[in-house]
Amino acid sequence: MTGVGHNDGMERAPRLGPVLDRFRRIRGVLVLALGAVAVALVPWTAYVSVTLPARHVTHHWDVVWTGFDVFEVSAIVATVFALRRHSPLLPVVAAVAGTALVTDAWFDVVTARPGRELGWSLLGLAGELPLAAICLWLALDAISAPAGPASAADPRPTERPGRSAAAQARPRTAGSEAPSGERTSR
Repeated sequence: MTGVGHNDGMERAPRLGPVLDRFRRIRGVLVLALGAVAVALVPWTAYVSVTLPARHVTHHWDVVWTGFDVFEVSAIVATVFALRRHSPLLPVVAAVAGTALVTDAWFDVVTARPGRELGWSLLGLAGELPLAAICLWLALDAISAPAGPASAADPRPTERPGRSAAAQARPRTAGSEAPSGERTSR
């Protein structure tokens, strides 16, 4: 979707520049911190697996599932909009949607009671997991798409609407314009 007023999210990028620069400067520290958290989660997960009760009654169970489903639908809708608008946010929102779908499938199955409830949860996998695979493929495809001219099979815009790069690169010195001054007759 191109044309006047098209917003592909690029207007916000300059405001994020200083924040991203700070994160780039401390990337090594962030890698160490994330690594430490991953290492610390191994014994924590082992501890939780042997100490948590097998059964637990949860208040607001309906709110938890409804809230997660609203989040999941929002992520899928954001993916559709990002895909339609060729947004640079597509890899992020598609990855979030795919991850939410896989998470939903996991919890549907592991929290289902044996019998009919488990049957419905397993049937739900037939819809959730392929949709998750599509979303995750969209995310990976969006980050691995080659930069350059769009082919007929990949109609992504390669430049922002307005003057072409060739027109912007032309010298603006006196006498260098075309005789018509880039005007056309009707």
